[in-house]
This record gives sequence, C-alpha cells and structure tokens, in this order.
Amino acid sequence: MRPTPSVLHLDLDAFFASVEQRDKPSLRGKPVVVGGIGGRGVVATASYEAREFGVRSAMPTAEARRRVPHAAYLGGRFDAYRQSSRIVMALLHELSPLVEPLSLDEAFVDLEAGGVDASDPGVVEALVDELRAELTRRTEGLHASVGVGSSKFMAKVASEAAKPDGRLIVLAGQELDVVSPLPVRAVPGVGPATMERLAKLGIATVADLQHASERELVRELGSSAGSSLHELAFARDDRPVQSTREVKSISVEDTFQVDVIDPAQLAGIVDRDAESVAARLRRAGLFARTITLKVRLGDFTTWTRSRTLDGATDSTERIRSVAHGLLSDLELREGVRLLGVGVANFTQAAQEELFWPDESPAPVIEQVVHTAPAMRRRFGLADQWIAGMDVEHDDHGRGWVWGAGHGIVTVRFESRLTGVGPVRSLAADDPRLRAVGPLPMTWAVAEPSFTDNQDADGRAVDAQSADNP
Repeated sequence: MRPTPSVLHLDLDAFFASVEQRDKPSLRGKPVVVGGIGGRGVVATASYEAREFGVRSAMPTAEARRRVPHAAYLGGRFDAYRQSSRIVMALLHELSPLVEPLSLDEAFVDLEAGGVDASDPGVVEALVDELRAELTRRTEGLHASVGVGSSKFMAKVASEAAKPDGRLIVLAGQELDVVSPLPVRAVPGVGPATMERLAKLGIATVADLQHASERELVRELGSSAGSSLHELAFARDDRPVQSTREVKSISVEDTFQVDVIDPAQLAGIVDRDAESVAARLRRAGLFARTITLKVRLGDFTTWTRSRTLDGATDSTERIRSVAHGLLSDLELREGVRLLGVGVANFTQAAQEELFWPDESPAPVIEQVVHTAPAMRRRFGLADQWIAGMDVEHDDHGRGWVWGAGHGIVTVRFESRLTGVGPVRSLAADDPRLRAVGPLPMTWAVAEPSFTDNQDADGRAVDAQSADNP
C-alpha cells in the first residue's frame, strides 16, 4: 500500500452496449443487450436502461428476453469495441508508461510512474476530470468511471463505487473507512463458492472479515486464499501495476462476410496470415514451437489443428509451410467462414529442426473439433445477417441489421454521424447490400504489434462477459 493515492483504475461504463448506443442513434436511452442472441447465448453487456429490469452480464439471454422483451438484442461487433478500446488505452499511456489493461474496457494506471504529484488531492482530481472529459471527446461519446487509491484494490473499489460515469479518490488513511462497510464480495477473488464458505462463518461484510482471525480463514479457504483475504480486508495490497503480461500466443484471424470456397484464395490468405504472424514473432524477439490453424466452416463447425515442431522458428516460410499442411486435408467444399494462423509455445532462442524440409518422420497433428449446435447449422442465407452488424447499401447508404429471417433482412439506415434513420426490409440476397466494418474515428489507433491469447479469444461474445454489472 502506497503513502499516496497514485494507482488509478478506469472502467468504461456498460462498454459494449454504450458503443452500440453511440453508433446507433435510435438506441440511445433505450435498453440494449449485447451477447449471444441464440437459444444458448448469454449476456455480455447490458445497458443501464436494461439493467433497470434486472438484466446482468452472464445471465442467459433467454432470461433477459423474459425480463425485457422490448430491448434491442445485438450479436456484438468486436471490431468496433477494439477500435474504441485502443483509443482509450492510448490515452492512458499519455498519463504513464505503466498501464495494465485487464480487458478491452478496464485498466490500471500507475500515476506515480507518470510523474503525477499524488500527494496533492487537487492535482489528482483535476487530472481525473480532464481524463474523463478527454476520453469522452476522443471516443465520440463514451463514458468511464474512475477510481484512485493507494493500491490496486482500493482503486478498483473506488471505481466500482463511482459507477456510473463518476469518480472517487480515496486518500491515504481513508482506506478502512471505505472498505469496512462493503459486502465481502467486493474483495477480489471472492466468488459465490467463497461467499458460501464465509457465510458459514458468519462473515457478510469486509468488517466481519476484519474481525475473523487469519488462522480461521486459512483453515476454511486454504493457506494462500485465506492469507490473501485477510490482508485485503485491511486494504493491504502491494501488487504493482504491470505494463506487460507474458505473451502466450500470437495469431491472426480473418472472418469472411461470404463463405470462401476457392482453394487458391484460402491458400493466399494462409500465406498472408503466416507472414503477419512471423513478423510479429520477430518484433517480439520470440521463436515458436507450435503452429496452429483455425478453420470455421459455413455451418459453424470449427477445426483447430496444431503441430509442434522438433525445434523453434520465426521463419515466415516455415510457418507458412506447416499451416498449408494443416489445411491441405480438410474438407472445405461447403465454404470457410473464418480462417486463422497462430503460433505458441515460445522460446527466446531458435532451435534447429532435425527433419525439415523432408517432413520425415510423419508429423504429429493435434486437433480439436467444435461442432455447431444443430439450431445454428440449419440456418440458411439470412444467417449471414447478424443483428447489430454494420452494413451498407448502394442506394440507402450505411446502416445496421435489425433482424433477418425467411429470406428478408431488416435494416435501419443510420450511423453515429446521422440522426435516427428509416427502417427498410430487403431481400437477404440483395446484391446491393453488403457487410462493412465500423466507421473510421478521428482518434483511431493502429492495432498493437502482437496480441496475447486473451485478446485473440476475446472475439467470441457468446462465451465472454466483458463488463461487470
């Protein structure tokens, strides 16, 4: 715990839903739910208007629909969320070289490392107010809650208390006054199972936790968890803000608006992705032993195939060769919806392979197959039009998909640069209608040179909740 409030925690408010409301004027001020919109989907983010009806992240979408049937249910646009997230992270890096992103919408910042005089509350307050205003300007309308404290724990507690769209600075010496009345679930690492165990001990608040002995907590929760919980109950937290995390994988994926069947086109995409991955490897100073190919077919069946080499490489030619080999014997006649190349199992030194290029003995290939639920596989042409996605029509301009089915796609033609736009129903196979990416933004930031496996996996909105209620 530091002697000054020099750790900042920023959390974008209802991030996914807020991006959708910003980009879709007709949804502003209305309940919006982003996540898996199928029968087995879960809520990733709900707007504050939807939360008034009890909708929360990780809730089954079916339950959300029962609570608020008139909400807009959208499948998610990760390109748009990443676009805004990169703008925010770049802004935070202007405050300090030590920025620790936790997800697309959340990060810690070490103000002390940025030269901020955190001993002066007025300086910190002015900095936070300026940060929040500048964030709204650069993201063209998003808002964030910001907490500042003497540790990560206190900064996180403060930002939670500041929600929505507020700020709270906890001065050194005020920590126990702030945390003691809180429910025990406010402590990091306390989930439903831990809460149940603590309830058996009569512990419901942080104050109760402070009165429990460390020995009692260790006996009930184990040595590591019990000791950690005892320390955090008294706001004792010395974890540093870490600007980088260990890279576990590097990958590039392409999602196609129309399923690709042509083998030559797929081969060209593999070549391009392998070149990009190899370049990122070299920039990171790493060598990979495992090369992975990910293929999602038109029926949503997903193949993930990998080969572990005898050595380690950063060679474009080698990665390309293995990726082509992994692709070569897959049956792709029904078309490919997504194709990606990745590398993992890193070392910091090249290791010469024994049998390349003869590929002898026969390579060992590991593969995982995820078969799509039958409900999704039986959909036809209209399934390419997902609620919320950006589209453009030759005659009507830009808009977004409201819904699709029975050969019809319904589009509201509007964007964040327009007012509320008209709704039109079109044939799902209208050649003048096409999917597009998000609108450019003035403060847009280029993609980072490489991503870790958490970023790569973050694309699957059906399986990930990136926003806390």
